[in-house]
Amino acid sequence: MHSLIGLYIDPGTGSMLFTIVISIVGFLIYVLKLSWVKIKFILSRGKQGKIDDAKIPYLIFAEVKRYWEVFKPLCDEFERRGIDVLYWTTAPDDPVLGLNYEHIKFEFIGEGNKAYAKLNMVNACIVIASTPGLEVYQWKRSKFVNHYCHVQHAANDIAGYRMFGIDYFDSILLSGQYQIDQVRELEAKRDLPPKDLALVGIPYMDDMRTMIKSCGKRECDKTTVLLAPSWGTNSIFNKYGAAILDELVKTGYKVIIRPHPHSFISDPGMIEGIMEQFPANDNLVWDRSSDNFESLMNADILISDFSGIIFDFTLAFDKPILYADTSFDKACYDYYWIDDEPWTLSILPYLGKRLSNDNVKDIKNLIDEVLSDPRYKDGRDKARSETWVYMGEGTKRTVDFIVNKYESINSKSVSGK
Repeated sequence: MHSLIGLYIDPGTGSMLFTIVISIVGFLIYVLKLSWVKIKFILSRGKQGKIDDAKIPYLIFAEVKRYWEVFKPLCDEFERRGIDVLYWTTAPDDPVLGLNYEHIKFEFIGEGNKAYAKLNMVNACIVIASTPGLEVYQWKRSKFVNHYCHVQHAANDIAGYRMFGIDYFDSILLSGQYQIDQVRELEAKRDLPPKDLALVGIPYMDDMRTMIKSCGKRECDKTTVLLAPSWGTNSIFNKYGAAILDELVKTGYKVIIRPHPHSFISDPGMIEGIMEQFPANDNLVWDRSSDNFESLMNADILISDFSGIIFDFTLAFDKPILYADTSFDKACYDYYWIDDEPWTLSILPYLGKRLSNDNVKDIKNLIDEVLSDPRYKDGRDKARSETWVYMGEGTKRTVDFIVNKYESINSKSVSGK
């Protein structure tokens, strides 16, 4: 009787122990599978043709479904050229899973560690990704991948990623000379081998510009303000809280609020609290859709911080902004290693007016002033010239680079070099 009592484990502890055991078993199974793949690779080195037969020529990795806007023009161009591409997504509700392309195959590869386990062992010639952080967190370079290519998902600083975000890619496709300068400075300071860098433009913004022209001019009798903060400690909501919405509601203008999707992961309590305090109504809209085109199209002015959406709005839609003074902290970003001021921060005064604690209560007058001041049109032209090279040619140049890289890799394999 006493021995039975001594062996009793309460349900909570039992559940925890069961979870730990399952995790350990899962990890051991993964290690065994990984070891077996490595053994097969070593044993088959003399049968290179067999390995190459199984290699995916082109693999696009989309960490989140919103990256479809980045990859759609590339997929359309691959499709037009009759080139087979595999597209992996970690979003089970990614709309691409219902698309019907002849040469693009879409697959859901699971979420979290399951997805990264597959990525870390994938056999592909070229992996194309807009996600930073390769070899930094869970995502590791596969021994069976020849080349990792990073494409931008915003037309601003490449040093704006979390630290070491681009260090382990083989090539980066860019849209402005200052971005090349930033990569080279990071390489020099970290003693990294030089990457293959190319100025190609911005395919998704070229597509956006075409869509804008086809939509015609928006007709609305009420000024519409789009509030689109980034996420993290430097973002508008973390710095200002709900105070900025108090003032925007007082203007009588229509307000669209589009939080960064990661805000709902990093700061769910804060965002949910603000949504409860400011529920949707005829003059206030919460936009959580994966596609930001409609909100950008409907807005007359954007209020943001250091989010890449600023450049979609100013450069493609040709509209002005208010940018929040959030006292940007560079500590956790690659910016920390760059001697010059980030291009994003230096260009903002040309695109609109700065919003601070001192003038937030005068936000209506700030909005009206920026909307009527012609100098910001000249500022947008300046920004485009610096961060959007080869306007209208981005898709062709990007796919040309990737295809040429693939052909180069395979010609070296054939020649044995």
